[in-house]
Amino acid sequence: MIRLLLIYTLLFGTLATHTSCEKDAVAAPIAEKELYISSELVTTVPKSLLQSLAVADGYGVYANDIKYGVSVYRLQYYTSYQGKEIKASGLVCVPQGMETAAPVISAQHGTIFTHNDAPSSFTGLSGFELFAAAGYVTLIPDYIGFGESKHIFHPYYDQKHSALAVVDMIKAARGFYREKDVKTNEQLFLVGYSEGGYVTLAAQKEIETNPSHQLKITASAAGAGGYDLTHMLSGITSGQAYTYPAYLAYILQAYNHTNSWNRPLNELFQEPYASKLPQLFNGSNGGSAINRELTTNPQKLFTPAFYNGLKEADKELVLKQALQDNSFHGWAPQSPTRLYHGTADNIVPFENSQLTYDRFKAQGAPHTELISINGGTHSTSFVPMLQSLVPWIKAF
Repeated sequence: MIRLLLIYTLLFGTLATHTSCEKDAVAAPIAEKELYISSELVTTVPKSLLQSLAVADGYGVYANDIKYGVSVYRLQYYTSYQGKEIKASGLVCVPQGMETAAPVISAQHGTIFTHNDAPSSFTGLSGFELFAAAGYVTLIPDYIGFGESKHIFHPYYDQKHSALAVVDMIKAARGFYREKDVKTNEQLFLVGYSEGGYVTLAAQKEIETNPSHQLKITASAAGAGGYDLTHMLSGITSGQAYTYPAYLAYILQAYNHTNSWNRPLNELFQEPYASKLPQLFNGSNGGSAINRELTTNPQKLFTPAFYNGLKEADKELVLKQALQDNSFHGWAPQSPTRLYHGTADNIVPFENSQLTYDRFKAQGAPHTELISINGGTHSTSFVPMLQSLVPWIKAF
């Protein structure tokens, strides 16, 4: 199998600075036979080109691991949002001419802000094609709010919608496999970093706690996700600067839309930020561009009433309950699971994964590990995570 290091370096290079939630009532999954809508061949990439790509990017030693050309398809499927059926999308990368049944990897991307960054937009080779070149059918969900569902404000760090977007694509892909005569085996891997780490655990929880999906996870690896949102809140109200304020604006707007709270933005954010946000989050601005228009001081970003309400125990209870519900409490992974996190991460603190891991172990997680990356930041922890992850996945 080709190194995941190469794959993630190629695809996630522009996402490495992105950060990348748990609800008791999960919408009933749509029947599998209804999930697959259609697919469209986007491109085919010959084995020789993929080998050349590996060599050109300094990974020629792994070129021999590339055993197949790859067909890349854009897939449309049904999932649900706010209890209603919607169309969603993603990419499926298939090894060409593989004679044995292939395992499946669902790879969850980190935080994106622009519609052009959605996997199904496919503005060029993503790097995930190399998973397929090594013999893995690779699914890359767009998530709700991108691709076919770009008219919806992305439900950022919402556990229910994060989970179903992934699980429904995994199930819908079965219809694609039958249509295209793609042979897969029973192995299913989940992998993600930053928001993708959070989405990975959300999908894992949904699969493990809902047998009706008829899915079994072989192994799961999640890196640097904000799994405990109440812990994240305590950091925001500590009085310290937050270096990526676009995330704060993202999650508050997402919760406002997803939960139909319809709170005026000027009730949450000070001016001039409140008036800027709709245009900043119109799908054409990246995270860095949004950050330049905001402030890293939460006390200046949020209105005094809202900021003080976040700190006071008896205020902003609806929001605080939503953060609690979308954190990973009351569940522990049963499949082999690894959490990775850099100890110098100032976007999602290492303590967030430590608290989550401790909770998982206390609740009886039998096969969960926490791998700390000493000195790793949110952007530099990809490489050591994947260097460790590759042999672990290969062992299955």
